[in-house]
Amino acid sequence: MPDRLTPVDASFLYLEGARSAMHVGSVMIFQAPPAGPDVQRIIDLVAGRIEQVPRYRQRVREVPGGLSTPVWIADGHFDLSYHVRRSALPRPGSHSQLEEFVGRIQSRPLDRAHPLWEMYVVEGLEHDRFAIVTKTHLALVDGVNALDLSHLILDDTPTPQPPVPVDRVSVREPGDLELVVRSIAGLATDPRRLAGRLVGGAGDVVRSASRVLGAAGEVAGRLARTAASPAPESPLNVVTGAPRRVRMVEVRLEELRAVRDHLSAAGGPQVSVTDVMLTVVTGALAAWLAARGQPMHTGTILRALVPMSVGESTRPVGLVSDVHAAVVDLPVGESDPYVRLDRIAYQMRREARDRHAVDAGAIVGLAGFAPSTLHHLGARMANAMSRRFFNVAVINAPGSQHPMYAAGARMVAGYPVVPLAAGQALSIGLTSYDGVVGIGLNGDRGALPDLDVIAGCLPDALAELAVGMAPGRAESRHE
Repeated sequence: MPDRLTPVDASFLYLEGARSAMHVGSVMIFQAPPAGPDVQRIIDLVAGRIEQVPRYRQRVREVPGGLSTPVWIADGHFDLSYHVRRSALPRPGSHSQLEEFVGRIQSRPLDRAHPLWEMYVVEGLEHDRFAIVTKTHLALVDGVNALDLSHLILDDTPTPQPPVPVDRVSVREPGDLELVVRSIAGLATDPRRLAGRLVGGAGDVVRSASRVLGAAGEVAGRLARTAASPAPESPLNVVTGAPRRVRMVEVRLEELRAVRDHLSAAGGPQVSVTDVMLTVVTGALAAWLAARGQPMHTGTILRALVPMSVGESTRPVGLVSDVHAAVVDLPVGESDPYVRLDRIAYQMRREARDRHAVDAGAIVGLAGFAPSTLHHLGARMANAMSRRFFNVAVINAPGSQHPMYAAGARMVAGYPVVPLAAGQALSIGLTSYDGVVGIGLNGDRGALPDLDVIAGCLPDALAELAVGMAPGRAESRHE
C-alpha cells in the first residue's frame, strides 16, 4: 500500500480552499556573480537534493470512496521544470516589486495534480541580486520524510556538497481499483480504523478531518487555559479572502541584543532577544491601531500565539524537540516601550518556568509525526487552534549566523511567509540570519490595505527602545 498521509497531514488538505492556501513560503535573496545567476546550476542543485527526499517527487492521491486518508504516490510524470520556474522583475527590480511578486504567488494554492511544492528563481533585482522564492505545503513537510525546501538547497560553503547517489526505482502508479482493494485490506487488518469507518460511514473524509481536529482541540483546550480570557476582538480577526499582501523588513540582531544587554548591565530583569523582538512587534501593532483610530487604553492587548523554545538557542532551524507554544498578551495599549518589554518578558519567563506552554511533542504526537522546522510547526499549530484563542501568530525561528550559499551564490537575506490561520488577517514570521532578523508579514489583501504601516513601524519601535537606553533609565525603571 502506498504511504498514507497521517490524519493531521490530511487535515491540512481538507482545510485548504480557494481562500486559504496551506503552504509555507520563503524568500531568499542572493548576491549574483558577475555573469548573473546560473539558473541551470540552481536547477541541477535542486534536482540532486530532492533525489535524497522522495517526498518531493510524490503527489497526493485520493482513495476512491474515502476508505482511507489520501496516499502519497510517486508522480510517474514528474517534471522538474514545472516546479522550478524562472521569473524576472523589470530591471532594476525594487524591494517593493519583489514583495508584490511574492504576494501574488503566495496567494495561489498549490496544484494537487503535482507534488506539493514550487520554486521561483527571480532575476533582475537591484544591486545585482536575485531571489529564490519557495512554496511547500504543510502536508508535505513533516520533519521526518521531508524538510522545508529552503533548507535542502543551502550550503555552508560556496561549493555545494555533492549529492549522495540514489538508486531510484521506477514505481507504477496504482489504479483506482488497486487503491480500493488495498485500502479494504488495510481496514481488515486494523480493527480501530475499521470500527471508525463503520461508525463514521464510508466516504466522509470531511468528518474524518473533524475527528482529527477534535483530538487536536483537546490540546488546544490546554493551550487556551494558559490565557485568562478569550482573545479580544480586533481588526486582525476577520473573514479573509484569497489575495495576500506581503511585506519584508529587516532589523539588526545586534540592536536587539543591545537592548537586552543594556537591561542586564543596569540590573534590570533578565530578558531575551525574543522578548525584545516581541516588544518591537507590539510597538508596531500599537502604532498601526492608533493610525486606524482604534480606541485603546492602558489595558488593551492583542493575543499572540508564539511557538518558542525554552531558553535561548543558537542552533539553526531544523528538527527541534524543545519547542513549545505560548499564548502571550501583547500590551499594545501601554505607551512606555520598556513597560511593554517588562510585561512580555514576565509572561515568557512564566511560560518557560511553569511549563504552561503545550509541548510540541504532545501536539505532533497526536498524528505520529516529529516536529518540522519551526515555521511549519508554528503554522500547523496556528491552523489547529480556534481564532478565539489568539489574534495573531508570531513565529520566530533562529537561523544560521554565518553566510549560507546556494549553487555558489551567497545568501544576503531571508524572510519567511507563514500562511494565515482561519479568521486571521495577519501572520508574522521572523528568521535571524547572519546578524539580521528578516521579518515576513503576510496579510490578507482586503483586510490590510495598510500593511505598510505595520512594516514601517517595526524599525521605529526598535528605535524607540534604543532611545530608552539613555543613562539612568533602566535603573529608575527597576528601583
